[in-house]
Amino acid sequence: MATFRKALRFWVKLGFINFGGPAGQIALMHREIVERRRWIPEEQFLRALNFCMILPGPEAQQLAIYIGWLMHGTKGGVVAGVFFVLPSVFVLLILSWLVAAHAQVPAVAGLLYGVQPVVIAVVVEAVLRIGRRALRHRALYLFAGAAFVGVCFLSIPFHLIVAAAAMAGIALQRALPRVFSPAGQAVPPGHAAPDAHAAPAASHPGTATYPPATRALRIAALFAALWAVPVAGLWLWKGAGDVLVKEALFFTQAAFVTFGGAYAVLSYIADVAVSHYHWLSAAQMVQGLALAESTPGPLIMVTQYVGFLGAWNQPGALSPAIHGVLGALITTYVTFLFCFMFIFIGAPYVEALAGSHRVQAALTGVTSAVVGVILNLAVYFGARVLFPAAQLGSEVAMIEGVRLVEEAVKAQVRATLVLHTADLDARAQKTVAELATLGAPVGRRGARAQRP
Repeated sequence: MATFRKALRFWVKLGFINFGGPAGQIALMHREIVERRRWIPEEQFLRALNFCMILPGPEAQQLAIYIGWLMHGTKGGVVAGVFFVLPSVFVLLILSWLVAAHAQVPAVAGLLYGVQPVVIAVVVEAVLRIGRRALRHRALYLFAGAAFVGVCFLSIPFHLIVAAAAMAGIALQRALPRVFSPAGQAVPPGHAAPDAHAAPAASHPGTATYPPATRALRIAALFAALWAVPVAGLWLWKGAGDVLVKEALFFTQAAFVTFGGAYAVLSYIADVAVSHYHWLSAAQMVQGLALAESTPGPLIMVTQYVGFLGAWNQPGALSPAIHGVLGALITTYVTFLFCFMFIFIGAPYVEALAGSHRVQAALTGVTSAVVGVILNLAVYFGARVLFPAAQLGSEVAMIEGVRLVEEAVKAQVRATLVLHTADLDARAQKTVAELATLGAPVGRRGARAQRP
């Protein structure tokens, strides 16, 4: 196993080169940590990935925390998680300022766009590599195919796909015991599955037995305090109605409900930030997503951009730049803080359950489904990068279609009003004519009555 110093150098380097969103980042970690450096075995990497995929938050960063914890305990997890996002914090601060201060950044976007085609190759390689190891039976190909169809064409929520894959794995474990066992560990008839902790990396303290329940409570209390101190400070300083406090509370809530990865939650964040709070415009949100996709770090770093723009647009007594930086930092802090808590509480239980046949069957099903999910990410990202004109054309066509429908509706309304007005005029003229006709005889009769 690598020394802490060597691992630290790797995590720092990874923070600067982890382009490509979750699929590219997972592929990069798999190639560097499992294949090239052999710091942890394949089955342990997949077990960690399965667990991180069912958690709320950025799965790639949580996977880095998990691996860091496996190798060097709590300090390893902290270092891995912090350096996974730290470079992107500074990069996006600069880019957010450029967007806010200068509106357009075509030179920066063009420079960073050149990285994206390379990322597609990395993602496709991840699908092939992980698929070869995880899909060891035709039944597992069905899991991956069903997951891809469900995510790509049916828009089924990711957590439902994961739950269905886990339950299907458990249900098929008795019928196909050789299939639903850890990679490389076929189960002979009548024998128990070997313990996945046979690898040196699995002998980490605390991974062979269940940790005490008080440990989870202590960790939860610690992270509650780490959250409450800065948020309460902002509340006392700026008041509950300030944008900084609203951002802290909203993105804390988002950190607990962002199942299904960054792509699944971006629509939710965009709707609330643009339509409800009006922190930024829809055009600025799209530009922020493009910048987050083109820079290192998790795609969910777009939340920092949203926090910066929201605070910049509502600065109060502070300068927009200072207020924007504060908004970006508090948003990033609450977005990623609880990722560490999820791993430090849950990872020991995942490792302790590594020898459970039912758990391994569930995780095998989830692993196979994850291959389909990563393939969907590759298709999504590849379409955006390789066919931008088609994407733009479809968006322009959609906008033009909406405009034409709007014009048609307006024309219909105008025609209806014209017809309605003409009908009223005709009715009015008819009424006046009838009154004039009735009025003449009445007048003559009245004149006769007045004669002596």
